[in-house]
Amino acid sequence: MNELFSSGSFLAILGASISAIAGIGSAIGVGIAGSAASGVVAEDPKKFGSTLLLQALPGTQGIYGLLIAFIILNKIGLLGGNMADLTTAQGGMFLAASLPIGIVGLVSAIHQGKVAASGIMLVGKRQEEIAKAMVYTAMVETYAVLALLASFLMVNGIAL
Repeated sequence: MNELFSSGSFLAILGASISAIAGIGSAIGVGIAGSAASGVVAEDPKKFGSTLLLQALPGTQGIYGLLIAFIILNKIGLLGGNMADLTTAQGGMFLAASLPIGIVGLVSAIHQGKVAASGIMLVGKRQEEIAKAMVYTAMVETYAVLALLASFLMVNGIAL
């Protein structure tokens, strides 16, 4: 049983799972922003489009995490039905490569949801300031994109 948990295949699949954890942060961030958006739209239904755009932004980290998970699963052959025989070191590398997007995606999506909620409140008071609200929210996205890039480059650098 201990051999299973230290096998390369298990570690690689665990890495893919950790990548997908970014989706938890996205769910929380989108929920935070959605709560703020509901209040603004209750006051002015015409602001639905602007608030929806800001609410959607924290959802990207979940997409990034899922992308890395799919890349890992495809690279190890799990999606094609022809699983590679991975060494423990290779599996550990996949696990390590998943950490940037898994951790940064989780944390940044929550914080992006908070910034988006503030931006939604700004739009609620001053519709013409949507661009500023978008810039503030997108600044948090920068770090999720960097984590995506780091995980992507690491995963693609693992030789099988």
